[in-house]
Amino acid sequence: MRHLVRDLSGKDLISTLDWSNEELEIALKLAEELKWTAHYYGVEAIPKILERKVFFMLFFAPSTRTRAAFEAAMHYLGGHAAYIEAKTTRMAWGKEEKVGEAVKDVAVMYERYGHGIGVRILDKAIDYIYGRGNSYIREIAKAANAPVINMADDLFHPTQGLADLYTFKERFGKVEGKKYVIMWAYSPEIRGWCSVQEDMILFPRFGVDVVVARPPGFDLDPKLVEKAKQLAKENGGSLEFTDNYKEALEGAHAVFPRNWASPKLVQLGYSRFKDEELRIYEKYKDWKVTRELFDKMDKHGVLMHVLPIMRNYEADDDVIDDPKRSIIYKQAENGLWTKAAVLALTMYGLK
Repeated sequence: MRHLVRDLSGKDLISTLDWSNEELEIALKLAEELKWTAHYYGVEAIPKILERKVFFMLFFAPSTRTRAAFEAAMHYLGGHAAYIEAKTTRMAWGKEEKVGEAVKDVAVMYERYGHGIGVRILDKAIDYIYGRGNSYIREIAKAANAPVINMADDLFHPTQGLADLYTFKERFGKVEGKKYVIMWAYSPEIRGWCSVQEDMILFPRFGVDVVVARPPGFDLDPKLVEKAKQLAKENGGSLEFTDNYKEALEGAHAVFPRNWASPKLVQLGYSRFKDEELRIYEKYKDWKVTRELFDKMDKHGVLMHVLPIMRNYEADDDVIDDPKRSIIYKQAENGLWTKAAVLALTMYGLK
């Protein structure tokens, strides 16, 4: 493989902030190479560079795409992905479990059994308390010598962010100066910050002009906002915030409509603030992508989403199913190839 390097072997990926721009570019190029090989020659043509290697996937939270994509990616690369549901283990991690195996003991065990560890811990698994999931993953990474991949926590979702950026670049080629709108959108389902924050910190590093449109009271992590602004300044992108989503969509090249929890909920917890949070959401039912708003975007503008998308809440069906301008399924497929690239880069060459 032309874009496979050993330099990233053994490296963790807990946030895209952990990798340099050059390292992220390597991952994107390898993802493109893997996708091209599969589409033109079939997945059997992908070199089995992870043959006999095992990737342990520790899931505290449910998944539709993340699990499937990592399992498929490991299979295509010749290895095996072992799915482990946290509640089937003896670990102590939730507020109910006061006694159980220490994180260090579990991390070292999986390291000895295999070659990489993936962890997904967010939302209801941690009562939405901000920082709790990310701290757990970093504790595993500190104990284990094997590469640790964040499969989504309360702060970040790095392999999803790479898929989003890959899809944006695939669609538009030169992305510098293109406008990417991250839009809070109504749905009766409360969701965390990981995907929106990952895109917020990642896209400006590649010269994209990012606009975050959100109602009053739905700001994101101020430390990450400042970091994203710094990265934008260093790389020719920009980051703006607005409470006017209609203006934000004017001339946009892509919109990502998805709700996220308020700072108050992620401070107090889902169990304590859920009902009040949903009452606040009711004020913003008009925050969704309609055909009228979609047509205010650039004529080549597209709908993007990490999925699941809440149909007729976050966006109307005719927008979601637009055959030319909705690229959500391509984006979902690209998640397979960015995950495969990360697995290949971090586990290649390990004994």
